[in-house]
Amino acid sequence: MGSKGSVLVAMSGGVDSSVAACLLAEQGYEVLGSHMNLVHLADGVDHGCCGPRARTDAGAVARIAGFAFEVVDMSRPFEETVLADFFAEHDAGRTPNPCVRCNEHIKFGAFLERANRLGIDFVATGHYVRTARDQAGGWHLLRGADRGKDQSYMLHTLGQRELARALFPVGGMAKSETRAIAHRLGLPVAAKPDSQEVCFVPGADHAAFVEEHAPRMVREGDIVDAEGNVIGRHRGAFRFTVGQRRGLGVSSGQRTYVVDVDASSNRVVVGPGELLARRGLVADRASWVAGTPPAGGPFEAEVRLRYRGEDVPAVVEPDGERLQVEFRTPQRGVAPGQSVVVCSGDELLGGGRITVARR
Repeated sequence: MGSKGSVLVAMSGGVDSSVAACLLAEQGYEVLGSHMNLVHLADGVDHGCCGPRARTDAGAVARIAGFAFEVVDMSRPFEETVLADFFAEHDAGRTPNPCVRCNEHIKFGAFLERANRLGIDFVATGHYVRTARDQAGGWHLLRGADRGKDQSYMLHTLGQRELARALFPVGGMAKSETRAIAHRLGLPVAAKPDSQEVCFVPGADHAAFVEEHAPRMVREGDIVDAEGNVIGRHRGAFRFTVGQRRGLGVSSGQRTYVVDVDASSNRVVVGPGELLARRGLVADRASWVAGTPPAGGPFEAEVRLRYRGEDVPAVVEPDGERLQVEFRTPQRGVAPGQSVVVCSGDELLGGGRITVARR
């Protein structure tokens, strides 16, 4: 075993996870690189980090760096958790957040369980986040040093059990530093572009993916204005998300946005941008990195409503498995199904799934 222990590294075939694995090997860990097959690729399409090129790239990095490598089938737990949630959220008229669910159930769920079965000490990924431990032994999740690459939003479901076993070697670096290390090591992925897609959706075409795999959701319905007047038709409410402006299929002579997706009536409500303003939200599936929310009832914090969103000053009120958020200034495009995360400066405290956007 390496001088610092053993670590199972999730290797997607990209530059970040590749450099993470190589740095850990250099630091004295016994590394097992692990590429997870998450979907059955019967269509011959390269699905980014789930595709054959990704698997080949990850294996090549392991050979160059001289550590062990495996390919492990995670398609069943992925289908039962991430994919099931993806379709269920669309069916309920919400906008799914599959990357959050994947980190929760796969990379720090099934993957951590695999490390346990193999007797491996730690798991590691190429996420741009950092961790810190306080004097009482509690773990804290911090944003990545490179704010432009910070991925803490995607990891808000992690708690003490996961953070105690997790390593994030590139979290304190800028992306330019990561690429420079990849070039220094002669890795074939050094110039590989970042993946911008959901890994299991070919060409980022969510509508086509839902049509193929959940055809029951292809149901025509009305597109209505704020007064309920029918101004168009759609071929499935799953094609729309709150705040969407393009591809609505209606023309009103002014900028028009999706204001609401009503799954029960299969209606999509559209209107001008000012109708998107919301004063707060309710979220369920609340999770707190510390295990419990900050004591003392409602508290001041910053929240983020989307992965690349801005920090929004707010009052947060924990309520068991739910949390309520009141924005200091109204916010637009609060989409049910997306995550709201709660921050205090550099630290991410927790988060939940948006269920209600309050006017």
